[in-house]
Amino acid sequence: MSASLREVREARKFGLRELARALEVDPRLLSQWELGVRVPPVEEVARILGYLRVDRAVTSRILSLAQHVEGPNWLDSNPSDLPAALTAVMQCERSASLITNWSPLIIPGLLQTPDYARALLAASDIKAEEIDARLVARLKRQRILSGYDPVRLKAIISELAIREVVGDADIMSDQVDHLLRLAVTSNISVRIVPNEVGYHPGKIGMFALYEFSADSAIVYIEHHHASAFINELEATDSYRKLVKLLQGKALTEDASLGLLREAAR
Repeated sequence: MSASLREVREARKFGLRELARALEVDPRLLSQWELGVRVPPVEEVARILGYLRVDRAVTSRILSLAQHVEGPNWLDSNPSDLPAALTAVMQCERSASLITNWSPLIIPGLLQTPDYARALLAASDIKAEEIDARLVARLKRQRILSGYDPVRLKAIISELAIREVVGDADIMSDQVDHLLRLAVTSNISVRIVPNEVGYHPGKIGMFALYEFSADSAIVYIEHHHASAFINELEATDSYRKLVKLLQGKALTEDASLGLLREAAR
């Protein structure tokens, strides 16, 4: 539904701020509706579609989607081929000025090789016929890290994710080599939290913090069969503090490169 709102606006050649002014809506709120991390009331969706003079069939489809979504911070469970949460993640990644990714168990998706990603997907409960679609989507997401004006990424990764064998030894060797190549690019920072630091709150689970030049931050949390987006200020501030804690426990970029080189042998 969120992607559809953005598509119809762009099809009518309206800028986001232009439409927000016309509807007397905060542009940051409209942006969050389009990203899919904040759910617009059905009547607001109808008002947007009416102002843009969207045809009846498209209006009916989008309103039907809007009526089945609830909550200011929303949860996507029982994912389908390409779940709504994945669409929202891709929108956040494309729009962010900075992504901070904490990953305690696996290599972050934006830094995975195709073989590593396929091994992860094959080991999950995803149907075999859906794996290729998920893999293509994951690899397309990585394009934000290269080309003109790439997104900045700060990846904080547990040493366990480097040592844990996914697929086989050759796949892991290629994956570590891939991290080494990416870690020296100007827009990507890779820092490793060594195993010997002991317990810390980051071990509870992975998350991504998306920061935007004009909008408030968004946190994305992913688990086995569900994911959630959080944009309440108090909650996102808590994750900023957790990022600082993790950075304090992580090796420097140079020391992290040294650990990766050692793991690649």
